[in-house]
Amino acid sequence: MREALTEARAAAAAGEVPVGAVVVLEGEIVGRGHNTTETEHDPTCHAEINALRDASKRLGRLRLTGCDMYVTCEPCAMCAGAIVLARVQRLFVGTPDPKAGACGSLRNIVCDERLNHRVELTTGVLQEECAAELKDFFRALRSK
Repeated sequence: MREALTEARAAAAAGEVPVGAVVVLEGEIVGRGHNTTETEHDPTCHAEINALRDASKRLGRLRLTGCDMYVTCEPCAMCAGAIVLARVQRLFVGTPDPKAGACGSLRNIVCDERLNHRVELTTGVLQEECAAELKDFFRALRSK
């Protein structure tokens, strides 16, 4: 999660909402990403999507079976769906997102038994640090 926080800080430095994600296979980071929606003018460039794309390219495969993902903020519905489609094994989430979270807050896509793949979910990993990144970013934004 510390590496995901590093990605979140890179997003904040670029003026993006500070969310970061990493994909790990057998203890090694194989994908990294942070929010680039503003920079890329693309609503799909969330940290999780960027990390999944990076991992898929590096590994040369669509399915990320056996991989874990660490993300600083609870994924939205789009990202949760992509995590399921990529067949990520385990998802570790920093802080919840009560307004858009789709891994327990508003719904729980990654654990939905109606889908053909479910992700093992762990929440609250370095929650205070992950939440602080978001709070500090939005506090600074409001003060401008």
